[in-house]
Order: sequence, then structure tokens, then C-alpha cells
Amino acid sequence: MKLKLRGHHLLCLKGFQGYGYDEGFVENMIHINAERKLPQTTVSLCESADDICSACPNLIDGICEDTNQNDRIVSMDREVLKKLNVTKEYDSIELFDKIDEIFSTKESVSKICFDCKWSEKCLFYQKLSNNR
Repeated sequence: MKLKLRGHHLLCLKGFQGYGYDEGFVENMIHINAERKLPQTTVSLCESADDICSACPNLIDGICEDTNQNDRIVSMDREVLKKLNVTKEYDSIELFDKIDEIFSTKESVSKICFDCKWSEKCLFYQKLSNNR
């Protein structure tokens, strides 16, 4: 299976526990989260609508809600992607292990997760240490 994922969704998948915008979005997240854990899955990276966004009710004409919101989301993606090789197709398991190494403190995700409305429910964010 091949997945196309935007940068910040790499963190979202690590912390996902069943919350979402609507039932269709949650079902899609459950499916993608299961697929990303399979050994034969590969991931291509992007900073635009991806396989998760495809089921999001906020996706309008290829952008997230409106231009301002979309710009904020793309900025979050870039913070993640600047630490990865965006031209590489990754083995999914290796990629998500790498995410754990790169983003291991709350400081390391401060520009990505700080204003996220899901951070209080996000298992990934909650397990991060406050160490710098």
C-alpha cells in the first residue's frame, strides 16, 4: 500500500485515538493509521491535501477551510518536512520510528502542535517530555 501524507499528519497519526471532524473522517483515519503500521506500506510526503484530507469536511477546493487556515496548516507541514527528505519514498514503519526520534520533546513540536485543537486528546503530544 502507498500512502501520501502531509508533514503534520505524521504527528497526528502517532497520537490518533478516534476523535475527528465527523464519522467519515474518523473511519478514514482509522484505516490509514492501520495501513501505516503494515510492513509493506510506503509513504510519500507532501505539503498539500493528502490521503487523510480526502475525507475531511473542511477540505474545500483542495485547501483547508480558507486561505488563512490553509497557510497555517502548510506552515505546520513545512516544520515537519524540513527534517525529512521529501523526495524519498519511505518505508512507513521506518518513517514513523524516525518521527519518534526527531520529535521527542514538546519543544520540538512547539511550532506544529502548540495551537492544535486536538493536543489535549493527542497521545503523541501528551507523552512528549518537557525537556529541551
